[in-house]
Amino acid sequence: MEVRELKTKEEMLESLEVLREVYPTITQEEYDRELDAMIPHNYGQVVVMDGETIAGLTGYWIGSKLWCGKYLELDNVVVAERYRSKGVGKMLFDYMEERAKEEKCTMLALDSYTTNFKAHKFFYGQGFAPRGFHFINILDKSKVR
Repeated sequence: MEVRELKTKEEMLESLEVLREVYPTITQEEYDRELDAMIPHNYGQVVVMDGETIAGLTGYWIGSKLWCGKYLELDNVVVAERYRSKGVGKMLFDYMEERAKEEKCTMLALDSYTTNFKAHKFFYGQGFAPRGFHFINILDKSKVR
């Protein structure tokens, strides 16, 4: 298995099936539209490939905040069901940590659903810890997955 950074929207669109493990109802058209909105704002995507099969993926953003400076945020970390507990998540996190260091980021960050306890256990094992809450106020429920 190898880690690969996706460079084009067309490459990212190929990750839809794995992404559907988290968002089962997302359509190709919706994903295409969201990528069009995200890519111009420093969105990137990294995958772990097992031959021609995407075993796992994470999106990421590089940004800056007053309290921490430059940071890398992981977005939608997904490991395909049949590849879980086989080192794919660790490969993604190791790669992204090195990428963050290359970018001179002060930290990595991610959001996780409060009920995703298996993922939380994995994130703790990768050196992540909760630092605060990510509060949301949904303004249009029809657009939230």
